[in-house]
Amino acid sequence: MADEGLRPIIVKRIKKGGGGHHGGAWKIAYADFVTAMMAFFLLMWLLGSTAKGDLNGIAEYFKTPLKVAMAGGSGSGDANTVIPGGGKDLTRQDGQLRKGENEVVNKRTIRAAQQELERAERTRLDELKKRIEKAMDSNPTLKQFKNQLLIDITSEGLRIQIVDEKNRPMFGLASAQLQPYTRDILREIGKTLNDVPNKISLSGHTDATPYSSGEKGYSNWELSADRANASRRELIAGGMDESKMLRVVGLSSAVLLDKEDPFNPINRRISIIVMNKKAEEMVEKDGGSVNVSTDEEVQENLAVPTKN
Repeated sequence: MADEGLRPIIVKRIKKGGGGHHGGAWKIAYADFVTAMMAFFLLMWLLGSTAKGDLNGIAEYFKTPLKVAMAGGSGSGDANTVIPGGGKDLTRQDGQLRKGENEVVNKRTIRAAQQELERAERTRLDELKKRIEKAMDSNPTLKQFKNQLLIDITSEGLRIQIVDEKNRPMFGLASAQLQPYTRDILREIGKTLNDVPNKISLSGHTDATPYSSGEKGYSNWELSADRANASRRELIAGGMDESKMLRVVGLSSAVLLDKEDPFNPINRRISIIVMNKKAEEMVEKDGGSVNVSTDEEVQENLAVPTKN
């Protein structure tokens, strides 16, 4: 009992905060509320100002963010889009490319395709050239006229020229009447032209010998055009599809094969051009033209015989 009177008395006092409604805890809650509201309004603004396709792109981005990141879609500084990193087309999943890179890639691809088409076309024309030469060699009747057949590749395509010789003209004197052997040559050529899809340009040429009436009446212009059309008819008779003919012109003596001697019989000729794609497009355009056998090109591709 004596020990109980000596037991110490412990008094616990609880300190209460004196802030009450004057404290700062509510400010933290209010800041969180304002932040949430700002985020909500930003989300609503984005949804309202973004097209449906862009929304799909955004959705795809968040579905596969790692794929976009690994594909090189940085774009963190791209200010042209709502969501940085998406490029101009947000529906793309391969990441954005640097501005102008698409155009460069497309141009290179187009150019490579064009070069491949040109190589394939050149191969077809080379094969056609060989077939025509082989056909002339294998035909005993036509083989003797081989010297009058000039075949070469020009900037317009495969050019086949049938030229006069002094004692072996293709046409009757000052007329569009074909000689029998000229008809055979044209029909043999006509058989082979359907082997390629290319269009045909045909031109008639004369020497510089004028008509007695000069240029006022029937002249070398009309004669060269009539001879070109007569040749066109024989090509079709030989089996050439008439829809392949794109151009028939008479050039008189404007484009000479032997410039030094305008009266050389070799200047009287029929020129058949199996046109490449570029030449076809030039003709089909309004006001387009084809450079038909310029003097410089003739000298480069042919060894022109001179008159004895």
